[in-house]
Amino acid sequence: MTIDLILGTAGHIDHGKTSLIAALTGTDTDRLPEEKKRGITIELGYAHLEIEPYRFGIVDVPGHEKFVRQMLSGATGMDLVMLVIAADDSIKQQTREHFDILRLLKLPAGLIVLTKCDLVEPGWLEMVEEEVREFVQDTFLADSPIIRTSSATKMGIDELKSAIVSAAANVADNRPPLQPHTPFRMAIDRSFTVAGYGTVVTGSVNSGSASIGDPIVVEPGGTEVRIRGLQNHDSSVETISRGQRAAVNIGGIHHDDIARGQEICSPGHLEESKLLTLDLSLLPNAPRPLKDRAKIRFHIGTAELLGNIRLLDRKQLEPGENTVAQVYLSESCVCVWGQPYVIRSESPIQTVGGGPVIDPNALPLKKITPQDMEFVKQLKSDDPVQRVSASAYLASTNSWNPNDLPRSVGVDDYEPIVEKLVSENVLQRLELSHTRQLLVHQKIIESVAATIESNLAKQHDANPLLWSLPLAEFRQAFSYLPHVQIFNAAVSLLRAQKKIKLDGQSIGLEGKGPKLSKNEMNLMTKLIGTLKNEGMAPSTVKQLCATAPKHKDSVPKLLDLGCNNGQLVKISDEFYFHRETMDEIQSKLTAAVPVDGLAMSEIRQVLDTSRKYAVPICEYLDSIAFTQRKGDVRVLSRS
Repeated sequence: MTIDLILGTAGHIDHGKTSLIAALTGTDTDRLPEEKKRGITIELGYAHLEIEPYRFGIVDVPGHEKFVRQMLSGATGMDLVMLVIAADDSIKQQTREHFDILRLLKLPAGLIVLTKCDLVEPGWLEMVEEEVREFVQDTFLADSPIIRTSSATKMGIDELKSAIVSAAANVADNRPPLQPHTPFRMAIDRSFTVAGYGTVVTGSVNSGSASIGDPIVVEPGGTEVRIRGLQNHDSSVETISRGQRAAVNIGGIHHDDIARGQEICSPGHLEESKLLTLDLSLLPNAPRPLKDRAKIRFHIGTAELLGNIRLLDRKQLEPGENTVAQVYLSESCVCVWGQPYVIRSESPIQTVGGGPVIDPNALPLKKITPQDMEFVKQLKSDDPVQRVSASAYLASTNSWNPNDLPRSVGVDDYEPIVEKLVSENVLQRLELSHTRQLLVHQKIIESVAATIESNLAKQHDANPLLWSLPLAEFRQAFSYLPHVQIFNAAVSLLRAQKKIKLDGQSIGLEGKGPKLSKNEMNLMTKLIGTLKNEGMAPSTVKQLCATAPKHKDSVPKLLDLGCNNGQLVKISDEFYFHRETMDEIQSKLTAAVPVDGLAMSEIRQVLDTSRKYAVPICEYLDSIAFTQRKGDVRVLSRS
């Protein structure tokens, strides 16, 4: 079975990368007239090499410092790399920067190629090799072979091919097998048009496979297109897959509307974002600390974007240090959890750091708490359970979709983990309807509960006579929550903790409110119960006082407390109505009063009550602008 891999180059300008590829493959990857004229590589070049059982798509990158962004685009998707160093020049500036980039991009394997070995003495070669060994120690190339070559004399080319095969075997053995369900993804490094065919894009296939006729999406942008034709190594094919260089003829988009930096992928696989959370390391050789809110150039995939770094736990990051950060980008990009990126300083332009993305579709973390920081750091964990839990927490009260977990935290088999977290009460499953559910992290519910408790305490402190608040009115302060079920879950938690008192209509803190004696508590309960039972024909204040001769002086105070707590409504100095009765009155009038209004006698009939009660009821409803009096009739207030 043929194994497809992407083999790339890296190294300083004029160290012989392009000549080396020509000696390996017979292909001159410098295709532009300007490249031929100047004798340097400006744009990415491509070739292919077949050595059974491997088929390599080769990417040649520019070595000039002005073209590092092209080098970064070419490094996307590399499976292994040849670090090319000229024997007569040794390690130079772009050798170091390219190697820094390779390390930041977490390339798994590679080898070191000394070129132009025919131009130097053996003693010099040994000295250069010693310098190179010291340069790559403690890196992914520490144990890689150093192959001496000459493109002019073909010295070492066969040995280099054998070394490439050995390195490829190491990559292939450690690469997970291609799964049929893996989404397709390819970062675009070129876009052009071919007469008679239309738009063509090229790139290295990062994951999955795609066939002619498949629907795909261009991201960022979400443009739906279809594959009309495919080529791999200049040959037409029916399918392309991971590890291959590919040219894709797509229909449904003009080539001017698609460019390097975008990607083509399976529908629904990627989601664009301008805000990412990062695991960020500053290179030990970075020229200066990286300050909070610094402007940077952000490279991911084949995209180069401007952005601002926000350090989450410090004001500046020193060379060699690591932290977590967020980047606010000038334009949207697409990426997945664990995808490597590189940052370069704005001016002077040079590579300063990078690392893996740990949240590809992040929410802003403006007032970050120690608990927030703990969960952000869990996104870096090797434990998928911790990453899933952290993802749910950082979604806060927003809808969290476990189907996004393969992209957002790199967990494909997520369903058992989600069920484990639900069974351990780390996640709460809230029913939105018979067919819809919402998963919310328990810590988020606890946070909402703490806010409820704090708001109630402020209300009690401002109103010492307040026993409780109308629940519906208090809930309005939490209308920012996307689902009322989150508020209800937080209230249930507080009730289980016996921190609140809840009677279905009102809510208050336990231990708060006026300090009543046991007799006064009993009397208040009795008064409220009496008024509820009497409905639309309640006793007067005088009559209520007569029912408690020993505590008649307390009755007016207790009735006012009932109003403060939302259980009673004072409609006049003489009458108090139960809140449920008043709600019923307003409901009946809403249904019965026509546009031209009703007279007092008609209102009495609707409410089935006497003038004794109808008059104060209407006057009270006028005072709260529920009704308006117009001559002898009352109309509903349309305000």
